[in-house]
Amino acid sequence: MAPVSTTPLAAYERFTMFRVTLAAPFVAHVEINRPEKINAFNNVMFREMAEVFNLLSYDPDVRVILFSGAGPRGFSAGLDVASESTSGPVGTPTAGQDFARQAWAVRRHALLYQEPVNAIERCEKPVICLLHGVAFGAAIDFAVACDIRHCTRDVRFCVREIDVGLAPDVGTLSRLPKLGVSHSWAKSVIYSARVFGGEEAQRVGLVSEVAESKDNLLSDALTLAKDIASKSPVAVQSSKALWDFSKDRPVSDGLLYTAAWNGAMVLSDDVKSAMMSGLKKTKPTFAKL
Repeated sequence: MAPVSTTPLAAYERFTMFRVTLAAPFVAHVEINRPEKINAFNNVMFREMAEVFNLLSYDPDVRVILFSGAGPRGFSAGLDVASESTSGPVGTPTAGQDFARQAWAVRRHALLYQEPVNAIERCEKPVICLLHGVAFGAAIDFAVACDIRHCTRDVRFCVREIDVGLAPDVGTLSRLPKLGVSHSWAKSVIYSARVFGGEEAQRVGLVSEVAESKDNLLSDALTLAKDIASKSPVAVQSSKALWDFSKDRPVSDGLLYTAAWNGAMVLSDDVKSAMMSGLKKTKPTFAKL
C-alpha cells in the first residue's frame, strides 16, 4: 500500500496548486495538485512552486522532500500550452512593440519560469522526485533539478518542446548534460521528442530506481526518505551544498571549499552524537537545523 500523507503542514495550506503534507517525521510530501489537467503547469503553478520550495528550504521540521504528481494519470503533462497560447508575451505580444522590446519581454518571461525550477535545485533539503504516468516537457525540467529520481516502469517520458517549435528553456538543456547520462542518447531524445520509458531512463542513468506501480514508487521512496531524515541534518545538508558547489568546478576548488566548510561543521553536536552512538551501538537523534 502507498503511504498516506494525512498530516497537513499549516504553513502550506494557502497553496491551491500544491498539497504539502507530512509523510513521516521530517519528511514532507509535495504533490502537484491539478490532476484534472494531468498536473499541467500554468503561471500560477510556477509561482506557487517557487514559494513552496523556498519555504521548505528553511523549514526546521523538514529534512527530506518527496515530490510527486497527484492522480493516476501522471506526474505532469508539462506546460499548459492552451493557457500559454492565450497569455503572456509569446501568446499575446504587446501590439506596436519593436522586435527588441518583444525579445526582452520574452526573455524576462523565460527567466520568470526558470526561477521556480531553480528553487527546487537550490532547496537546502534533498528532493526525491517520483515520476509516474505522463512526464512530459517541463516535467523533465523539474525532475533534473531534483537530487534523486525514481519512476514507475510504465512512466512515459518526453522532452517535447521541439514538437511545439522551441528549444527547452527551463533547465533540461542546462542540467541534463551534468547528470552523467550519455550525451548521444540525450541529444537523440531531445531532437526527436520521442517517448521513452522507465527501464530506458534507468539504463542511461536518468533515474536510479524503477517501481512496478505508483503505490510501490511512493512506498519505496518513503523508506529512503525516512532513512535520510534519521541522519544528521547538518551532515546531509552540508553534503548537498558541497556536491552542488563542486559539480561545476575543478576538484581542487571543491576540496578547498569542503575543508573550509567542514572546518565549522565538524564542531557540531551532531558529530559527537553520531560518534558516541557508534561506540555505544545506539541510534542517535539530532536537533532541528
